[in-house]
Amino acid sequence: MTSERSAACVLAFDDEAAFAARLAAALGTPLHVVERHRFPDGEVKLRLPPALPPRVILLRGLHHPNEKLVELLLAAPGARELGAREVTLVAPYLAYMRQDMAFAPGEVVSQRHVGALLAQAFDAVITVDPHLHRVRSIDDVVPQRRGVALSAAPLLGAWIAQQVAAPVIVGPDEESDQWVREAARGHGLEAASGRKLRRGDCDVSVMLPDVDVQGRAVVLMDDVASTGHTLAAAASQLRERGAASIDVAVTHALFVGDAIERLHQAGVLRVWSTDAVPHETNRVSVVPLLAAALRRDR
Repeated sequence: MTSERSAACVLAFDDEAAFAARLAAALGTPLHVVERHRFPDGEVKLRLPPALPPRVILLRGLHHPNEKLVELLLAAPGARELGAREVTLVAPYLAYMRQDMAFAPGEVVSQRHVGALLAQAFDAVITVDPHLHRVRSIDDVVPQRRGVALSAAPLLGAWIAQQVAAPVIVGPDEESDQWVREAARGHGLEAASGRKLRRGDCDVSVMLPDVDVQGRAVVLMDDVASTGHTLAAAASQLRERGAASIDVAVTHALFVGDAIERLHQAGVLRVWSTDAVPHETNRVSVVPLLAAALRRDR
C-alpha cells in the first residue's frame, strides 16, 4: 500500500528552498527542488524530478511575480506529465490581487485574469491574507477550484502581545480593519482603524481614528506594505498625537526601495513581519499555518 508520506511531496524552486524545507518537515513529506536554466534571450527551462507522486504541493511565493507566473504555468502541467494527479499551489503571497476592479475605463482587472490562469493550472490554491475586498472569497478568484485564504493576523497579534505591554493596534485604513480586529481578539487589546485617500503610488493621505494615544504604545498593522508611504503617514500623525512608541507589524513585507528608512524617519521604532515574504524583518512564521491547512486539505 502506498503510504501517505510517499503519495505526496513538496515541490519548490531553489530560491525558496529554506522555507520549503520547513514546510516539508512540518508535513512529513519529501521535498524536491525545481532546477532552472535561463537562456541568453531570457527564456527559462525547468527540470522537475523524473517521477512525481500523485499529490504535489507546489510552493511559490509571488512577490516579484512576473517571471514566477510563467514558471508556474510551466511547472504545473509538467508535474502532471510526470505523475501528479493533483497539484496544489501554496502561494504565501498572492500577487495581482489589488487590481480587483477597473478604476478607470480600459483598465484590465488583473485579479480576475491571474486568478483564472491559476485556476486552469492548479486544483487548489492556498494563500495567506490575500488582498480581497470586492469579492466574497478566494473561491471567486480561482473559479471552480478549491481556494483557501488563511490569516496571519492571530499570529501577529500573539507576537505583538509578547513584545509590547498593552498596545493600541491601529490599522491605517478601512481595508486593514479586519486584520487589526482579528489580531487584537483574544489578547484584550484595543484596536481601531483609520481612512486612506490614495492619489497615486506615493501620494497618500491618512485620517487616523479618534482614539487617545497620548503616552501609549501603538502598533500599526496591515496586510501588505510596499512603499511604506501609508504606514509612514500614519506614524507621523501618531507621533504628533503623542504616542509613546510606534511599531509596525505586517503580513507581507514587500518594502521596496527605501521603505524601511521612510518608516524609521516617520517615528517607527521596530518593524515585524511574517515570512510569507522573505525579508530581514521576518519574526513570525506562517509555516505551521500552511501545514495545518494542507493537512486539512488531504
